[in-house]
Amino acid sequence: MRTTLTLDDDVAVLVSKEVRKSGEPFKQVVNCPQRAGLRAPKRPARKPFKAKPMNLGLPPFTKAEELLEWLEGPDHR
Repeated sequence: MRTTLTLDDDVAVLVSKEVRKSGEPFKQVVNCPQRAGLRAPKRPARKPFKAKPMNLGLPPFTKAEELLEWLEGPDHR
């Protein structure tokens, strides 16, 4: 099948280097990694991370300023 494929500049440089190094045709240098990537097994979806809250015994703060004042005193600035 023929199609037009636009390569980013850095990828084109890498493909050209591989063609020179391996002596393989351009088509093969492009197709082999694509084939391997498409045949690779898909990773299962990861479980979402859940944070478990802990009660630290602190009063509830609605602003960071309140927390700083509680930690460092009224002259924290």
